[in-house]
Amino acid sequence: MGNCLKSNISPSNKDVRNSLPIGTVFKLPSPLPTWPAGGEFGSGVIDLGGLQVRQLSSFKKVWAAYAGGPGNLGATFFEPSSIPDGFSMLGSYAQPNNQPLFGWVLVGKTDAADQSGDILKQPTDYNLVWANNSTQDPAYFWLPTSPDGYKPVGHVITTSPDKPSLDKIRCVRADFTDEPETDNWIWAGAAESSGNGLNVYGLRPKSRGTNAQPLSVGTFIIQNTTTGDGKSDLSLSCLKNTNSSLSTSPNLRQVEALFQTYSPYIYFHPKEIYLPSSVNWYFSNGVLLYKNGQESSPLLSTLMARTSLREVRTMARTGSTPVDEQAKEKVKKGDLQSAEAYLHVKPILGATFTDIQVWLFYPFNGHAVLKLGVIDEVPLGKIGEHVGDWEHVTLRISNFDGVLYKVYFAEHSGGKWVDSCLLEFQTGNKFVGYSSLNGHATYHQAGLFLQGASRHWDKKRHCQE
Repeated sequence: MGNCLKSNISPSNKDVRNSLPIGTVFKLPSPLPTWPAGGEFGSGVIDLGGLQVRQLSSFKKVWAAYAGGPGNLGATFFEPSSIPDGFSMLGSYAQPNNQPLFGWVLVGKTDAADQSGDILKQPTDYNLVWANNSTQDPAYFWLPTSPDGYKPVGHVITTSPDKPSLDKIRCVRADFTDEPETDNWIWAGAAESSGNGLNVYGLRPKSRGTNAQPLSVGTFIIQNTTTGDGKSDLSLSCLKNTNSSLSTSPNLRQVEALFQTYSPYIYFHPKEIYLPSSVNWYFSNGVLLYKNGQESSPLLSTLMARTSLREVRTMARTGSTPVDEQAKEKVKKGDLQSAEAYLHVKPILGATFTDIQVWLFYPFNGHAVLKLGVIDEVPLGKIGEHVGDWEHVTLRISNFDGVLYKVYFAEHSGGKWVDSCLLEFQTGNKFVGYSSLNGHATYHQAGLFLQGASRHWDKKRHCQE
């Protein structure tokens, strides 16, 4: 009946437990404004085509481990609390202890369109997938056994070996589910994730492109791989939005209000000389844009007529600096006063979230910098230099309530998502980003960041906006 673990993962030192970051519930620095009216954005409930879901961030702690996982600080497991009348639990929530509590999980109910009331059903049984048999702090993790034609989307956790009530959770009809994949690593019995053994991960849809229907439930999955090949089938599913309407996405006035609330401050390195500009300034200062063989017919008028951000980005990236050396240096240094942010707004995760990409244009990307031991900076000649440098950050905002949950910081050819609870904020709910010297990659913290195989480095400090 499942797998058990006997280990000391719950230290007796209460001071250690109480001092962990997860003991603090993160909230944005300032209350959110009332969003402009229109559509169903910010209404708190999203209709997936007969299945209504609500995003809850109020939790009841069920069990915690205080070792293993990120930072070897353990993880805490919760179930949603204060579930509204008519809604049912779909799964539990888990988070590493190394950051403040900041997350959500969906609860669901069928609406009037589901006259048969069969989109959600109770499980027929439970399977024990893992247990901690500590006499002081036991825990049991259960996988619901779904009826035919249904799938589970979350686990149930108990502190008793008795199976949970069948009324505790609901399974979802298969046509409202989709294929998942593992997301961030949450916990294991060790300080590092392993291809074999017990691991706990977040769960996200495998299909996540623009207008993709699948969406996250906010739950976690337990993988207990003991076969030696490091492979384990995923026992849970994600949800799918069968409603083709985008009425839950923000309209233009709402997007403007969101950006006014969360628009970032970007700081440059004190030695930065290649600053951003507007695209119009760039092409109004002698930059050449033409097709091969048609040098006498510049495409500037064509660019100014473009309405697609993708087309503008492509054309600005392929421009050529002026032939005159003085004019060339002027263009390369940009013009901060003319700089503009270019926004690309799109629905994501079944229209339960909105991504706002914030693009800045830099006329020139400077050379890379190498750090050698105590030597501060070694320029790498022309390595990394190019004309037309676009950099961006992406804000991921909940369509349930307009909360900013995470930000993607683009770092050259890569980048990473950072939860809002780990961001630096300034002036209300506006977060801070740091642009690297010459290359303009954006980070959520100031400092030194190695790029590639320890070849060169990015350096950021407070400077100017």
